[in-house]
Amino acid sequence: MAAQQVRERFAELYGAEPEGVWAAPGRVNLIGEHTDYNDGFVMPFALPHQATAAVSRRADGVLRLHSADVEGGVVELRLDSLAPGSDGNWTAYPAGVVWALREAGHPVTGADVHLSSTVPTGAGLSSSAALEVVIALALDDLYGLGLQRWQLARLCQRAENVYVGAPTGIMDQTASACCEEGHALFLDTRDLSQRQIPFDLAAEGLRLLVVDTRVKHAHSGGEYGKRRAGCEKGAALLGVDALRDIAYADLAAALTRLGDEEEVVRLVRHVVTEDQRVERVVSLLRAGETRAIGPVLTEGHASLRDDFRISCPELDLVVDTALTNGALGARMTGGGFGGSAIVLAEATDVDTLTKAVEEAFAAAGFTSPRVFEAVPAAGARRLN
Repeated sequence: MAAQQVRERFAELYGAEPEGVWAAPGRVNLIGEHTDYNDGFVMPFALPHQATAAVSRRADGVLRLHSADVEGGVVELRLDSLAPGSDGNWTAYPAGVVWALREAGHPVTGADVHLSSTVPTGAGLSSSAALEVVIALALDDLYGLGLQRWQLARLCQRAENVYVGAPTGIMDQTASACCEEGHALFLDTRDLSQRQIPFDLAAEGLRLLVVDTRVKHAHSGGEYGKRRAGCEKGAALLGVDALRDIAYADLAAALTRLGDEEEVVRLVRHVVTEDQRVERVVSLLRAGETRAIGPVLTEGHASLRDDFRISCPELDLVVDTALTNGALGARMTGGGFGGSAIVLAEATDVDTLTKAVEEAFAAAGFTSPRVFEAVPAAGARRLN
């Protein structure tokens, strides 16, 4: 239905049928937070929520953009005027992808685009990456660029880093481009090697809930950048290319070498232990011990709260309430400073947990959260 709706709206806007319709999902990160820009390990999976785009080529150097989710009409941009930092609006994400493709030498001469997305914005579920990847995939198909999925992800990351100005890692775009239905993606962000890990919770009587706190965050804000700069400082002080190069067994010695650099010590400790948590989760899932990943998720939240210091009262309340009411594990997910938490639970406990979290938020005077089940979905694809 979504594909038909965006197709029809495209025709209304531009006076002709689109050449095709594409979709790219948001993602939930099961484990591996703030490790991607440290060349580390991550384990996201795609959500059913997705950005959908109807697109046609143009040959006149014009990019026309419209979103069903933003008030206003069609935005028209000249390709030769696209430049990093020139656009502070939602259009920076699709325009940045076009800029990145052209800068890399790909012959994109323009496009008409109509977008619609069901990925919640500001919820730590990669709404921006979904927008970027759906545009990249559509233009790759239409212009016959022949790019691999990992190459599309790299170009989308460049668009977000350079054009938009958000210092994010490669995980979000790779998840949107490469995830498979019923699987979590074990990704080495250094070389982009991937392994699809079966992740069928329903078959084991389990559920993974996403709790959107409705506290908005923005990756282009200063705090995210400060964490990344601190990690880079830690790597430089320790004489390694990236914190991924610090083995878990060598962590204590590395922290001692950092001396009184208290903030850097905390950041390094989180990244090195988080990489180890990703490897533990992969091992447990491959051994069929899915319930045993719960405590590992909870450890990850404590590290993000206490060492990386990117949680907030609403996220902590979700985790604490869920654990008190029988959850197997819980943690914040995404970049932090708001957004969402995930809760691993027995299927029979879902209603009780949801009610407990909603009541806890009401008692604290917080905005009512949005709670939904996360089911591993397909990655980016052409719909018709």
